[in-house]
Amino acid sequence: MELTRRDAVAALGALGVGGTLSGCVAPPGAEPLDVDRIREVLVAAAEVVYPSEVTGTATFVESFLEGRLEDPTHAAGLDEAVADLDEHAAVWFDESFAALSIEDRDRALRGIGAADADENPDGTTAERVRYYVVNDLLLALYASPAGGELVGIENPQGHAGGLDSYQRGPGA
Repeated sequence: MELTRRDAVAALGALGVGGTLSGCVAPPGAEPLDVDRIREVLVAAAEVVYPSEVTGTATFVESFLEGRLEDPTHAAGLDEAVADLDEHAAVWFDESFAALSIEDRDRALRGIGAADADENPDGTTAERVRYYVVNDLLLALYASPAGGELVGIENPQGHAGGLDSYQRGPGA
């Protein structure tokens, strides 16, 4: 299944978020965001988190990320979680997270505890990586029309499916 920029825009629409980098700035007095690193890490993490039959992840994730970075608070939390994940990868594997093989990226996410952690934007490193990296990627996938079809959600919330989809029963 091919994910597209259009799917990312639909997922952002379902969240009530726009899709440009116009608002992508660090809050006043904060360190500037490393948008390139955030993009690289999220695209690399998507290759681990998304099912293997999903293609087009780079364009999809980059497009979705544009909208998510418009919220300065979310962007700062995402930047911090990505920096922590990258730092752990460097300690454990002597490489940045994005430079690791898919298998080592999976090990890094599991090793940091993101696979089992509850999501919490203000919690431990594992909880923040779960919230900002893993859950953002899953939200993007399953809020998009193409990703929703993958798990049987024909019309994710916020995606108009037309009258026909509402006339069929739940087992159709």
